Amino acid sequence: MSYVFLLSPILVMFVICVGASLTPGALIFLKVEEITRNGNLLLRAFGLGCSLGLGFFLYGLTIIFIVPLFNLPFIPFVRSYRGPWFSLESIPWYIHNALTYLVRYTILDLMTPSPINLLFYKMMGMKIGKNVMINSTNISDPCLIELDDYVVIGGSASLMAHYGMKGYLIIDKLIIGKGTTVGLNANIMGGVRIGEKCTITPNAVVLPKTVIPDHTKYGME
Repeated sequence: MSYVFLLSPILVMFVICVGASLTPGALIFLKVEEITRNGNLLLRAFGLGCSLGLGFFLYGLTIIFIVPLFNLPFIPFVRSYRGPWFSLESIPWYIHNALTYLVRYTILDLMTPSPINLLFYKMMGMKIGKNVMINSTNISDPCLIELDDYVVIGGSASLMAHYGMKGYLIIDKLIIGKGTTVGLNANIMGGVRIGEKCTITPNAVVLPKTVIPDHTKYGME
């Protein structure tokens, strides 16, 4: 119960992040409601509907900047770790991922792939080289992931810098080298090091601690 209590600030951060991100849309809705209060019912409904739609997109454009601000103080404390799932050392990792998932499960799919999702991951601490394409939102632990220049992450591929083993949580960096392509639905786990100009085939699973040399096609029989 004490661990749950220590994680309770996540709820407060969620409420503040979502509330602040909804504020621009709420202001527009209230203004439209005021202007159309005595107008035609159909036009009023249309105006209010448009204000809600605009508010949704403003929410998305706002939350991708607000969440990284709340995440910023925790980045220095999210580091390689092996130990119990519930410990003081794992709390920054939980908060970092919780904030990432808040954006991932509310708006990020609509912004992927685009410069906006790249900007979000960079602000969350991911090291991203030039001309990188990320066509997936299935990403955990962004501050522990490094993508070199010209890396392509295919649709619905999963990147995570953690895994569980023998009852322990293990957090370790995930590094993908220059010019590597990760195929559709591939899964890459913590501690993996992928060299330059590799190809990870669709649906491949790269297990923890795997080291893939340069110019390797991984996942083919």
